[in-house]
Amino acid sequence: MRPRVSVQDSALRNGNFSLRINPVRSEDAGLYEAQVVYNMEVQSCQVELGVVTVTLSPPSPVVENEPLLLSCNSSHRASLVETRWFHNGHPVPTSRTFYSLHGALSILRPAMSDSGSWHCQLRYSDNEIISATHNLQILGFDGPTNPVVYAAAGSAAD
Repeated sequence: MRPRVSVQDSALRNGNFSLRINPVRSEDAGLYEAQVVYNMEVQSCQVELGVVTVTLSPPSPVVENEPLLLSCNSSHRASLVETRWFHNGHPVPTSRTFYSLHGALSILRPAMSDSGSWHCQLRYSDNEIISATHNLQILGFDGPTNPVVYAAAGSAAD
């Protein structure tokens, strides 16, 4: 896993045997074990790393009015019971535009207003709740609805 993995050598003397993984990948999910030998005594601990990912299809950049699919997946082993989506902190209701199914959200005609923070929340059969956020950027025309713009002679026009 090098060079993504590091141990803070300076923290070892203080009893901190933390492992840092940056960036985390989906395949990093699993059980990790640390063993430390000190004065002929072995200390060990186990930590399970769960990974959650949000993927975009088609990949960025997303163009206005072209359908897209946001998928939220986790390495959690229990059965997925419910998926909730939030856009800029507000719940996203199912409609003709937004359709949610098994951890994915389909946006049939994305608009410039759909840019921003998309947050998925996965609830599993063991009541574990796992969430992740994706910052969505949409390319499109963000101008006046009427394509005719009038400007006074001698002034600036945008």
